[in-house]
Amino acid sequence: MKNKITMLFAFCLLLGTTAKAQETIKLYAGKAPGSENWTQTEAQMYSDLFKTEVVYNVTDPSLLVYQVPKGVKNTGTAIVIAPGGGFQSLSINREGKELAEILSKKGITAFVLKYRLNKTETNDPAREMMDKLKDRAVFEKNSLATIQLAAHDGKTALNYVRNNASKYGIDVKKVGIIGFSAGSTVAMETVLDNKKEQLPDFVANIYGGPRPELLSVAVPEKKIPMFVCAASDDQLKLAPRSIQMYNKWLEAGQSVELHMYSKGGHGFGTGKQNLPVDSWETRFEEWLTLQGFLN
Repeated sequence: MKNKITMLFAFCLLLGTTAKAQETIKLYAGKAPGSENWTQTEAQMYSDLFKTEVVYNVTDPSLLVYQVPKGVKNTGTAIVIAPGGGFQSLSINREGKELAEILSKKGITAFVLKYRLNKTETNDPAREMMDKLKDRAVFEKNSLATIQLAAHDGKTALNYVRNNASKYGIDVKKVGIIGFSAGSTVAMETVLDNKKEQLPDFVANIYGGPRPELLSVAVPEKKIPMFVCAASDDQLKLAPRSIQMYNKWLEAGQSVELHMYSKGGHGFGTGKQNLPVDSWETRFEEWLTLQGFLN
């Protein structure tokens, strides 16, 4: 019996191995501009549908900071991580904290962005989102106002990182952003709908579903290398948008790398499925090294 209890305790420890952020930074001094009248309360739960923790009803945007650990060489690179969740929730672990921990141990200062979301009317934001996605066009139209607020949060996050670069040992010319699913819309908004001086230095689009209007926006003149990754069997059928964004970057003469896996589904993040898609993080690290951000 004692051995069983010990094994159970060890298993529980393994389940909670994700490192905690060293600090949490509020993006705005007061209430976030544009949503001052929002009254919903931020919450977190385990989603049976997504098989991971999700955060929902975010009204007070923030950054979870993962600094480079002592003993690890700081590359000077920083990355803002925008988790996905259909603007209804945030897959905070699988598309946020776990990647932040991995990259911080490689010498990159990581900032997990909790951006503003649609109000959740039920106690299950993931299933509520899937129900709304039955009519994607209507859902995207109804979410546009929230998307614009979330995009503002992404731009504000990049500004915070650059304005506080000396605090974290960051090179202001090595600040990028990565977005998963809906988070890729946030990431691509900071590239395609942003002031010239506030553009990121690199961007990663993971099984992204950037709103269609972004595909018609001109690519900036600034050289912004992009990493694109998705799976052909994406249940939300977003793989074509990844291809479209890749072609857009290619046609503009920008540096771009695409990894399209045959299997992996949507929302694989840092989860493991015993499939080739599990190695995407390694491919991303190789790309960062090639671009000079992980040297």
